[in-house]
Amino acid sequence: MLGLALAGCDRQKAAAPQGEAPAANATADAAGAAPGNAAEPYPTGRLDRSHRGEHAPDATFEDGQGREVRLSAFRGRPLLVNLWATWCGPCVVELPSLDGLAAREGDGLRILTISQDTDGGAASARQKVSDFFAAHRFSRLEPNLDSRMQLMGALHLDTLPTTILYNSQGEEVWRMTGMSDWQDQRAARLLMEADAG
Repeated sequence: MLGLALAGCDRQKAAAPQGEAPAANATADAAGAAPGNAAEPYPTGRLDRSHRGEHAPDATFEDGQGREVRLSAFRGRPLLVNLWATWCGPCVVELPSLDGLAAREGDGLRILTISQDTDGGAASARQKVSDFFAAHRFSRLEPNLDSRMQLMGALHLDTLPTTILYNSQGEEVWRMTGMSDWQDQRAARLLMEADAG
């Protein structure tokens, strides 16, 4: 359980006021230096293949322009979906790695980062996520938002970050619960599974 606490934030913490940092954040923030620090290994999330073949849910979220879109509509190329929140320390540490992956993969892999921020309602959450993205200057990620946490429910999730790989037919390949380094060799091998039929 300690490993999961180091690598993720649970749904119970999401229900708490977002002004309060979850207890795991202090540890996760300390681990944030790990990707460039050989002395401390980057925490690795838990790989789950038990949902392999399930189709992406028909749940909706808002894109960066506030338009409602359906996750199930993203077909035609592999898709990596990352559910995260601004209050989740491990999520914040992981996002630059996903941005680097998006830059490296280009059009070969679509990456959706979808915030699960809910504090203050949709408009407040949208502004918080927009401000977060502006401050971090991600080059490839977009500030998508699911302030109603429909995806968490539809995917039966209780931990952030969670990242799910779908193949080009919209079928789940695997999911990673907890923080991961998306630019290392392990991630590269896992991402190749999207094309493996």
